[in-house]
Amino acid sequence: MNIYICVGSSCHLKGSFNIIQLMKEHLAAHGLEEKVTLAASFCLGKCTHGVTIKVDDEIITGVSPENFEEIFNQYVLGAPNHE
Repeated sequence: MNIYICVGSSCHLKGSFNIIQLMKEHLAAHGLEEKVTLAASFCLGKCTHGVTIKVDDEIITGVSPENFEEIFNQYVLGAPNHE
């Protein structure tokens, strides 16, 4: 699995560094560092939608610390959020 986190100007200003840190922490907590390639990406073309990440070929926009865990569970772990 490949995960790209946008670090273009707009996403950077909206907190992409925090999302990178959260992603690193969650990958480590689930023992996925060896199975996932995490990389920074320049503009993914969704600048007005908040921090954007790309998981393999799927683009997810509006990623924030508040919704990060739900997105991680759905797109990285493949588990639906059961709240």
